[in-house]
Amino acid sequence: MDEFELIRDYFDRKGEKHGVTVGIGDDGAVLTPDPAMQQVQVIDTLVAGVHFPPHTNPADIAYRTVAVNLSDIAAMGAIPRWMSLALTLNDPSAQWVKAFSAGLFAAADEFELALIGGDTTSGPTVTATVTVTGEIEKDMALLRSGAKNGDTIFVTGTLGDAAAGLKLLQRGEPNDDLSRRFLRPTPRISTGRELTGKASAAIDVSDGLAGDLRKLLAASGVGGEIDIDRLPLSEALSNNFSCEEQQNLALSGGDDYELCFTAATEAVQDIAGITEIGVVTAATGLTCRRDGDIVEVTDSGYRHFK
Repeated sequence: MDEFELIRDYFDRKGEKHGVTVGIGDDGAVLTPDPAMQQVQVIDTLVAGVHFPPHTNPADIAYRTVAVNLSDIAAMGAIPRWMSLALTLNDPSAQWVKAFSAGLFAAADEFELALIGGDTTSGPTVTATVTVTGEIEKDMALLRSGAKNGDTIFVTGTLGDAAAGLKLLQRGEPNDDLSRRFLRPTPRISTGRELTGKASAAIDVSDGLAGDLRKLLAASGVGGEIDIDRLPLSEALSNNFSCEEQQNLALSGGDDYELCFTAATEAVQDIAGITEIGVVTAATGLTCRRDGDIVEVTDSGYRHFK
């Protein structure tokens, strides 16, 4: 199976619309964007052995690759529209590629996302890069730089589950609830849309809450204080890890792909699935408290190059 057969058999879905005038099969895609909207473009690369265990189910690899990009779209408050895929494979079998494409289109169909093109290459390691283009109303994109002194700090969902799920997968002790949070994260597209015009700043939690919140605060030129006791934790996390492990996973574990945002409390009180965890302050930096006492959290998020 060469690259052209691979694309034709597993990735070219004829008749797909979603504003696509010319899709897969030409030198480039021709798109018809909404002239009343602005575009948001994001890109993420996942590498075997770095972002997922090498023997991960290919359907989960594909779904995860799409979902982590959609999480960035959610953090901007945008609507996902189109994606492209660059896929490097070391020894592809028809069965592997079929499963991968099934996971890719499961995520695409769930969020009404059209695959418009990409590239396939041969290489030593499975590597998947997805670019997603979204659309948002003019000047309504959520940024990291708008948090204000006195705003409340919120997060969506629960924290620490994905990192916990990865730990259990690496131990050969998968837990259905936690492992699924790592393999198939849920991008908070609908919540991101609800936050437009309401949140003052937002970021997706990909590298750990503490590290990502620090990025938001720095971009806004403010500080923040959070109460560790208020972090939302799942029953599955609490049942499988000690209190200290739960705290570390929730603050520094990463891969949750939840949203962390700031807003006036009254502006978002009707939005479901969010938890108030702290407040924006005039001082710079992030202060973490537990039982009223300051707790040192030195982890600043995942780094590829240290």
